[in-house]
Amino acid sequence: MGIRSIAVATVLCVAGALFGAAPAEAANPTLHFSKAYANSPGSDTGTNLSINAEYVVITNSSYTTSYNLTGYTISDRSAHVYRFRTFVLKPRASVTLHTGIGTNTATNLYWGSRAYIWNNTGDTAYLKNSVGTLKDSCAWGSVASYVLC
Repeated sequence: MGIRSIAVATVLCVAGALFGAAPAEAANPTLHFSKAYANSPGSDTGTNLSINAEYVVITNSSYTTSYNLTGYTISDRSAHVYRFRTFVLKPRASVTLHTGIGTNTATNLYWGSRAYIWNNTGDTAYLKNSVGTLKDSCAWGSVASYVLC
């Protein structure tokens, strides 16, 4: 290693020590699935209450960035697709997407399905941006109730 290489390496090390490493957000996606409740509690009765107990949670773990999810989609292996209408997920916030019918709020959205979407025996949730690029996924096998993504 030449003197020039040593000097460059030293400058890089000093800069890293002074300014810290890249933020954790750069290494890990800040918009992600955090939980999938694929098997609603009790018997699968097919009521709206039971269907809404099946859901996925999307979390924004950024401290500073809001995500405009308008046009984003969530889908499963069987090509059921939910498309976000106008929706912004603020920093350090989560939104729960329930399978059934309900009134949308800042923290709870409703797919509008009259049937279960997520398979209790295994499935995958896919989050894609408005142009179809995969942003995150959460897969599970047979679950008693929920899985942390």
